[in-house]
Amino acid sequence: MKIALDAMGGDFAPQAAVDGAVLAAEKLAGSAQIVLIGQEEAVRPMLQQHGSAAESLLLAPASQVIAMGEHPAKAYQQKQDSSIAVGYRMLHAGEVEAFCSAGNTGAMLVGAMFSVKPVPGVLRPAIANFVPKLTGGYGILLDVGANAECKPEMLEQFGELGSLYAQYVLGIEKPTVGLMNLGEEEGKGTAITQAAHQLLKVNPHIHFFGNLEGRDLFNSKADVIVCDGYTGNVILKMAESIYDILAEKQMHDPFFDKFNYEAIGGSPILGINDNAIIGHGVSTPQAICNMLLQGYQMAKSGIADQIKSTFKS
Repeated sequence: MKIALDAMGGDFAPQAAVDGAVLAAEKLAGSAQIVLIGQEEAVRPMLQQHGSAAESLLLAPASQVIAMGEHPAKAYQQKQDSSIAVGYRMLHAGEVEAFCSAGNTGAMLVGAMFSVKPVPGVLRPAIANFVPKLTGGYGILLDVGANAECKPEMLEQFGELGSLYAQYVLGIEKPTVGLMNLGEEEGKGTAITQAAHQLLKVNPHIHFFGNLEGRDLFNSKADVIVCDGYTGNVILKMAESIYDILAEKQMHDPFFDKFNYEAIGGSPILGINDNAIIGHGVSTPQAICNMLLQGYQMAKSGIADQIKSTFKS
């Protein structure tokens, strides 16, 4: 199995990418090989610094870089030899089983939509993130930024996508689904969330709990939390700020340590034909390592095939 990493993506690339890949290679030894994609003249010397620890890493050349501030669609179209474009080509061709990048989020979404493409039947792919639970383990929250506005049918599908990920990757046998709303009662919320509630309630592929309030995020009511990308992104950024505030005040707790983005490493794009993960722009080597490990778990679980199979029927 091969897991690809955009070596040029992120504020601290390529150093953080190379260092993180070396950490992951050690953990995945004998199970998967990591392919770094980037400018050879920048990446090769850093690999050499690691000596024998980097021997198992492969390097796929890409002469261009899509910078964080560039227009995603234009840059992806114009820079076909960028590390992101090359990564998606390799993924689409089956040369690698997953592609990870801490680079331009918009360009990663453009590549997902126009290179590997959405699974037939999926209205819009979603970006997912992970929510630590007070009872242990993680739940999954989606969407967290791909779709700021959603139709009820999209929210229903997010429930299905999240359930499949929770079951096959997180190992939750019968994941429950909740709809983020401004009240528990069925009639609460906007016209869109009310309509989504009715669709989720009768969907035979999921175990729907009902509406959730913000205070239910970390309890055990639901393993899958469904919302539009606008709401999800606000929740995600707020959770990250809680960790930052506690760290600034030198307060540490095992539960709140899970709010650190490094703990998971990245957010999978669900509903596309292959495995792609978007990392935080400020990703450290540890975050890069965990993103690659997540890519391996996704590929090993066959989640993309499970999604294709579900939406085919």
